[in-house]
Amino acid sequence: MQITNKIILLISALLAPIEISAQNHYEPNIAIGAKGGYTMSKLAFNPSVPQNMQGGLMIGATFRYAEEKNFGLIAEFNIEQRGWKEKYEGTSFQFNKQLTYIQIPVLTHIYFSSNHFKGFFNAGPEIGYMIATKTSSNFDYNNIANVPDFPTQNRYNDQLTLPIKNKFDYGISAGAGVEWIMNRKHSFNLEGRFYYGLNNVFSSKKTDPFSGSNSMSIMLTLGYYYRIK
Repeated sequence: MQITNKIILLISALLAPIEISAQNHYEPNIAIGAKGGYTMSKLAFNPSVPQNMQGGLMIGATFRYAEEKNFGLIAEFNIEQRGWKEKYEGTSFQFNKQLTYIQIPVLTHIYFSSNHFKGFFNAGPEIGYMIATKTSSNFDYNNIANVPDFPTQNRYNDQLTLPIKNKFDYGISAGAGVEWIMNRKHSFNLEGRFYYGLNNVFSSKKTDPFSGSNSMSIMLTLGYYYRIK
């Protein structure tokens, strides 16, 4: 009888941590949502090209899954306007090229929350595909040699007419933000995010004018989440 009691006590001791773990198990949080915002972008040319940030818009859908108290995953499907704007100091010349991408980031979601507010950090890889381009200029960029007073000295201008080589892009995204939790189902968030592309937009062979032409963008977005579980 004593042996039986000891076996029961041993089994109970072994099962206790499992029971406690089950009691402390975090309820999965699954949410879907939408987001939109403003982007500022440029290309990291090598050799460098004088630029200003190119403004654009973005809109997207998002899915979030969290099974741990301070950790989750986010996947998004976004359409984002990127590109670059040439910088011509002391002149009235204007040139900008808009590159529109479908982008799919998959991000680690780390957060710390109270009852109604949450701070978070997102980071992870992203892939994208260019679906459209648009060029705006107030001069004939195909014939700059005949444009009066156009700055051709000490400046690279090949990028004005170079064809796009790589429509596919991949890179790293990282951002931080805050979320307002209205109730169990609804929440709004504000996020700032930085993206750096690892693929060159233009050809980068030894005979090409640029060895690097990587996308860079900063996004400020407002998003909404609806919790489905």
